[in-house]
Amino acid sequence: MKLMLVLSVLCLLGCSLAAPQAPVEILEQEVDNIGINGYKFSYKLSDGTTRTEEAVLNNAGTDNESLSVRGSVSWVAPDGITYTINFVADENGFQPEGAHIPK
Repeated sequence: MKLMLVLSVLCLLGCSLAAPQAPVEILEQEVDNIGINGYKFSYKLSDGTTRTEEAVLNNAGTDNESLSVRGSVSWVAPDGITYTINFVADENGFQPEGAHIPK
């Protein structure tokens, strides 16, 4: 029990001494809520993160009504590599595809 307490205190101390990170700012943002038929949004952050997403309603008003979502998200990892995930989420489930762009 004492060991756990000591480890917890050391962990908290280490976290408090870590270098502060610069705040992340929103550089661009677009939101288009097109009502019950879907939506669209995108943003770009100062740390290199970007995200876009668009959804459309298929077969509105029927028993087969479903939402189809397409999008992508990118971020810069600590190693300097930009990673991107493109995805589709629809009646066939979540279908991601990934890639990275070397420094």
